[in-house]
Amino acid sequence: MKSLTTIDTEAELVVEVADKTETCDGVVALKLRRPDGAALPRWSSGAHIDLDLRPGMIRQYSLCGDPDDESTWQIAVLRESDGRGGSQYVHDNLRVGETMGVRGPRNNFRLEDSPNYLFIAGGIGITPIMSMAAQIDRADRSWQLVYGGRSLQSMAFAEELYQRYPANVTLHPQDQHGLIDLDKLLSVEMPETLVYCCGPPALLDAVTARCAHWSPGALRIERFTARQFVSQMRHDSFEVELALTGKTITVDSTESVLDAVRACGVQVLSSCEEGTCGTCETPVLAGTVDHRDSVLTDVERAANDTMMICVSRARCPRLVLEV
Repeated sequence: MKSLTTIDTEAELVVEVADKTETCDGVVALKLRRPDGAALPRWSSGAHIDLDLRPGMIRQYSLCGDPDDESTWQIAVLRESDGRGGSQYVHDNLRVGETMGVRGPRNNFRLEDSPNYLFIAGGIGITPIMSMAAQIDRADRSWQLVYGGRSLQSMAFAEELYQRYPANVTLHPQDQHGLIDLDKLLSVEMPETLVYCCGPPALLDAVTARCAHWSPGALRIERFTARQFVSQMRHDSFEVELALTGKTITVDSTESVLDAVRACGVQVLSSCEEGTCGTCETPVLAGTVDHRDSVLTDVERAANDTMMICVSRARCPRLVLEV
């Protein structure tokens, strides 16, 4: 078996829209390149980039092209009428030849080594999984993809995927077959199998519930929207020691750790500020974290050695961060 690689080189640069195509109902695909034609940073399957569409509008999109193509990046954007305006801007205002800032690639959804893979995608959640399927197919691994959506007309890249991998891909349009039968698909744990799932929150929650009896770490998910938590968030104040700068600050009940760090004059990177992109991930040197992000796995949260400071807080009086 060929080994898998996970090369990502995060950078800040300017790109231009080289091509814009409607791939299916409500989804456009963009190809991005550097205006001077220089090579783009390397990336691995599952990675995403931050697009600075205009002042105050930064959005994250999964890369869904070929990681070996250093001349262009491809993303696909679903129009969301009830979203925050980013997808509508891409659909209605972004033109071929326009330039914008970009940061990345960054990968919170890495393709880990396994003899066998089960991919479950819903709607635009197919985007990070496309490059994964291509990579593991080239690496001669065993894999299956179950891809659902409202209809075939709304499922981006569905025909392309089925034609390329007819023995591996099952298309599951809801208007023809109903919802994916997750009970049948996941009731029995498949040995030496990793499950990768991306899509709307309802699908992710349903897959998570049905994989509860699987081995820890067998399920990997990526969320495009912030998780909803049942447990109450602690809003009492706490101290944060910034180990690299030698400062100690108080985070009160009305602010995030990120806001408090910035308020004391320390600049840290951030993007989504809702715990979905991973930009503000910060090493934790001491203390216990109340994790509120949508990035880390259960195993990573239990390790308690990193946190997303835009949303997560403390479960103790004092945290020590590597800042």
